[in-house]
Amino acid sequence: MRGIAASLLLATLAAPAAGCELALLFAVDVSGSVDRREYEVQMRGLAEGLRDGVVAEALVRGEAALALMQWTGSSRQDLSVPWTRIGSAAELEEFAGRIETLPRVWIEYSTAIGQAMTFGLGVFDAAPACKRRVMDISSDGRNNEGSEPAGLRAEMDSFAITVNALVIRGDDAGLPQYFAENVVTGGNAFVVTAEDYDEYPERMRRKLRRETERQISTLPGKAIPVRYER
Repeated sequence: MRGIAASLLLATLAAPAAGCELALLFAVDVSGSVDRREYEVQMRGLAEGLRDGVVAEALVRGEAALALMQWTGSSRQDLSVPWTRIGSAAELEEFAGRIETLPRVWIEYSTAIGQAMTFGLGVFDAAPACKRRVMDISSDGRNNEGSEPAGLRAEMDSFAITVNALVIRGDDAGLPQYFAENVVTGGNAFVVTAEDYDEYPERMRRKLRRETERQISTLPGKAIPVRYER
């Protein structure tokens, strides 16, 4: 089976069922600043990150639930791949393959991060019951339309949803700090930075490993330490 190691199949057969460990929503920026090649890099990079041996084993063992949304301006968000339970290597490969060939919904419009977070809250209403809930935002720009993302952080916390981010820095040196201060939230929330889209696949793989290898607690009302890294 393409992209999934034989050792993962053996580990899956041996692993006892333990219920859903992680509901993970991928929120992909398709605003006007993202050209055709950059969109394709995001989708291929995400698919290959899911096929990483460490990530794949963790998702299958944890019976994860995955979904993907595309977002841009304030009235443009789309649940492109609904919640999908990952109980086997075959199911994970099917999900990765679907992402790899997913048509882009929009090619223009603004960057409405706050509206994307609001839409994501609604998506989690239909998520399977899982121990952890994470919204994974990738973007190359700051909010420039609609509600400010900082105003959504408390609501995300109240629903025990952690928000992490993969930021494509480009010419905006302060973009990772902006996301750390205004977007990501939840216990152990973090930002991973790619200098450009060419770095995106490796950074996505790194972020997925971090999200699946360690438990992310979401405790509303506690201080939220946010870290960002290259």
